[in-house]
Amino acid sequence: MNRKSLFALSAVVVTAAAALVPVLWSGTHYLQNGAALAATPVDQADLIKKGEYLARAGDCIACHTVRGGQMFAGGLPMATPFGTLYTPNITPDDQYGIGKWSADDFYRAMHTGRSKDGSLLYPAFPFASYTKVTRADADAIFAYLRSVPPVNVPSRPHELKFPFNNRNLLIGWRTLFFREGEYKPDPTKSVEWNRGAYLVEGLGHCGMCHTSINAVGGPVNSAAFAGGLIPLQNWYAPSLTGSEGGLGDWDIKDIASLLKTGVSERGAVFGPMADVIHNSLQYLSDDDIHAMASYLKTIPQKKEAPETMQMETSEAFGGELLQQGQKIYHDQCAKCHAENGLGMPPNFPPLANNQSIQMHSAVNPIRMVLNGGYPPSTGGNPRPYGMPPFAQALSNQEVAAVVTFIRMSWGNKGTPVSPQQVADLRSSPLD
Repeated sequence: MNRKSLFALSAVVVTAAAALVPVLWSGTHYLQNGAALAATPVDQADLIKKGEYLARAGDCIACHTVRGGQMFAGGLPMATPFGTLYTPNITPDDQYGIGKWSADDFYRAMHTGRSKDGSLLYPAFPFASYTKVTRADADAIFAYLRSVPPVNVPSRPHELKFPFNNRNLLIGWRTLFFREGEYKPDPTKSVEWNRGAYLVEGLGHCGMCHTSINAVGGPVNSAAFAGGLIPLQNWYAPSLTGSEGGLGDWDIKDIASLLKTGVSERGAVFGPMADVIHNSLQYLSDDDIHAMASYLKTIPQKKEAPETMQMETSEAFGGELLQQGQKIYHDQCAKCHAENGLGMPPNFPPLANNQSIQMHSAVNPIRMVLNGGYPPSTGGNPRPYGMPPFAQALSNQEVAAVVTFIRMSWGNKGTPVSPQQVADLRSSPLD
């Protein structure tokens, strides 16, 4: 969900998981048309079930539920360069939730980024992606959300700095970066490919993390899916199109396995993407996962993401780090990842020829060595093997050394890592 320097007429774009879905409620009626009002209980139950599935695809629960809190009651703080956003209560509570929204209000929010009273929504809610969602799917999500238990808890107001608390500034952002319109299938492509494109570009809003943000807070569309640093999270969402992380040479089965279970023969996911798979993708059907994998594999080569600031080491010091890192790797890492770096996939992912290790930004491997972590626990991988943290055991230079060794060994073409980069990440938030 990477990578970037932000200034915004609009403020706030956050991680892939940052889908502030201002879902709506119709009160006593479900839809404002006779067909919906005449729906049988069976039809309504099917619609709610479909809506729950689609809400999973949109990862709504991740942003609107505080860990350990009541489902969809909101209150999750999201720190941004412009202040803190708090996700709203989207349960069907008349006083504090969305109990008085109509189905048309809901679709307008999804499709146009405007709330019930017509005010502009901040683009942390991914309406630029959700505009592609069909009315039928939006109505199904609406039916599901109106079926969840209401929670009588007020939504906490945002704490945005001036002038970003003035929503009128969003007019400029929308003019530059928002194009309203449902997804239109490509008649030259297969039904499966179009389904994958619809999910990736729409409900999945994958581009919010995997596309860099420019100086005014908008996506760099010329480098769509080319990767970027997730603002304030210090995780790098890899390119899906280019040489550093493209999926063109992946087998469909490996992409699908990664999306569905969080692990594959090519590697494992950690950080924000692990949350996405845990909360969302593992619940999608095999057909939809395969469709997404098929579409992602065909994303054309585009301009690479703008380079992020990278502290560089001298050639001599890089050589010293490489030698020091070889010993640390032998002592601390080889038992799981093997002396030749091939690992024992899928439980212990390979480091040799691992694109995420070699990217221009070394953020992800540094974070993994410092903080460790687990792939998501999923139905297909219920007891994932984890990576232990080494922040307490290794100094900044030792972490830089072992990451340098990993990035430059077994044919990997990464560059040396500066101890200062490690120091900066050691003191940064974990999420």
